[in-house]
Amino acid sequence: MVIRNINLETVCGVTSVLPENVHPEVAFAGKSNVGKSSLINALMNRKSYARTSSQPGKTQTINFYNINDEVYFVDLPGYGYANANEAVKAKWGKMIEKYLHTSKALQTVFLLIDIRHAPGRNDIDMYNWILHNGYEPIIIATKADKIKRSQLAKQLKLIKETLRCTPATVMIPFSAETKQGRDEIYALLDDILINYESNIPK
Repeated sequence: MVIRNINLETVCGVTSVLPENVHPEVAFAGKSNVGKSSLINALMNRKSYARTSSQPGKTQTINFYNINDEVYFVDLPGYGYANANEAVKAKWGKMIEKYLHTSKALQTVFLLIDIRHAPGRNDIDMYNWILHNGYEPIIIATKADKIKRSQLAKQLKLIKETLRCTPATVMIPFSAETKQGRDEIYALLDDILINYESNIPK
């Protein structure tokens, strides 16, 4: 995938009507501070197009980035932020649930997990919930530059076992610093676009 044009086209809050996009969508879900904005920026080849914040949990909208007029990157609100009150957490959950249930263009969900730690309860719930909604999440193990190469296989195994991943689950170690894993994600996006186009009625 070669990124030519990017446009933050739609920003949806709790009460917003979700867009009915004609191009396929790929969504990015993950706990607050897992590096979601950094991943999206790295994929878009931009330093700070997707907003990063020193305060986790600031993303309270669903952001639709139009990429090349052929696919949307959908940035979902970060979950599991401890300092958010229960009412705010409930709103974020309803936004994500509404999107997963109603989007007709969603093709896959990338679930981001910090490679340094075992997935927490929120991560496990999100993984199972994505499966329940009919999608096989692609796991992006972020912050791979923060561990030694010798620890990589051990940490990936820990994530797989904790989430109880299905045999079909794809997992990609990723680093926003070194861009490790970016080409593999691009290849997956290319496959998604090819499959989407091949299934459009002629």
